[in-house]
Amino acid sequence: MHDASSIIAAKRDGRELSGAEIDWVVEAFTRGVVADEQMSALAMAIFFRGMTRDEVSRWTTAMISSGHRLDFTHLGRPTVDKHSTGGVGDKITLPLAPLVAACGAAVPQLSGRGLGHTGGTLDKLESIPGWRADLDTSEMAEILSDPEVGAVVCAASSDLAPADRRLYALRDVTGTVESIPLIASSIMSKKIAEGTGALVLDVKVGSGAFMKKLDDARELAQTMVDLGNDAGVRTMALLTAMDAPLGHTAGNALEVRESLEVLAGGGPSDVVELTLELAREMLKAAGIDGVDPADKLRDGSAMDRWRRMIAAQGGDPYAALPTARHTEVLLSESDGVVCGLDAMAVGLAAWRLGAGRERQGEPVQAGAGIELHVKPGETVSVGTPLVTLHTDTPERFAAAKAALSEAWTVVADAPPVITPLVIERIEDPSR
Repeated sequence: MHDASSIIAAKRDGRELSGAEIDWVVEAFTRGVVADEQMSALAMAIFFRGMTRDEVSRWTTAMISSGHRLDFTHLGRPTVDKHSTGGVGDKITLPLAPLVAACGAAVPQLSGRGLGHTGGTLDKLESIPGWRADLDTSEMAEILSDPEVGAVVCAASSDLAPADRRLYALRDVTGTVESIPLIASSIMSKKIAEGTGALVLDVKVGSGAFMKKLDDARELAQTMVDLGNDAGVRTMALLTAMDAPLGHTAGNALEVRESLEVLAGGGPSDVVELTLELAREMLKAAGIDGVDPADKLRDGSAMDRWRRMIAAQGGDPYAALPTARHTEVLLSESDGVVCGLDAMAVGLAAWRLGAGRERQGEPVQAGAGIELHVKPGETVSVGTPLVTLHTDTPERFAAAKAALSEAWTVVADAPPVITPLVIERIEDPSR
């Protein structure tokens, strides 16, 4: 017979929890037998004591077992998904999902809304008139099985890993969000439960990421790769740089516009590069050979898939996107070369302009955000436009400008040090 107090004390004292203890505490928490304050105490013990690979794997399995697990094996095509740990200007899912579908895979992408300085994929897509994020399982299956679509981006239903949903709400208010075992199990329980056959992880590292240090990002990536492969989902990860924002926009409709540029065969080079890198990894994980995703951008196939994907979820792919009612341009105050652009500062500024939220459920402005005119490596002079701020509420400009006051590092003559976009690749060494 198990009890919460003994399990909390065991982890507090550094003992590895047994599989039976983990199964019981997660199931009892789901039923309400383990109180919120007890699960909060256990989360804090895990934060300080950590978990072994066996513990994290069993914890993740218990989170999955608390709800429903989707199954798309009937589709007749390999399924593959991508998950990003979140960054500034990270719009990659928007062009990536239809691109990979155009290459022959089915892409069931469960995404979330933004919180704090990182934008949410669903917030971006909800700036498209008519588009809806909430689909049931039958609707997902219908879109994925359509040979002319094959990709869906939607919100996770409440019956996927419900224990994790409850636990995350507690972690958010108890200072335990940063626990790598709990981050990994939270992400992977939902990704495994969504029924994908393969998964590629984009783990951000740098000033604009949750993982600021390379070693922490590497540990998180390896933990998630192990969890996925242990669960029978072919999983690998890329560590990618997030010291500067991706592309030239951070916001909702602004990022949709930039994604459309990529799908049309143009767009910022870093967004195109990462989209293609991830697409190739997803196709490899799905076992699809002989298709170059770059060809699908060039010939319009990816754009066709985008339009069908948006229409399948009620959106109008040809409708005008929202624009902010007010804009303000910030100018360079010095001459030289931009050798640094703080992604965190840009993310905070976009949030303060109304593109993000501080608490779950708060509304966001579809047209709010940041439009960058210069990136690291470019030369500026006094008076060069650096950024345009977009918002419906001009009283927000002051707070956004304060966030950006030291975002750019401009030097007279030293060449910038540009971090490679893809830093490292991590996969199961047995594969």
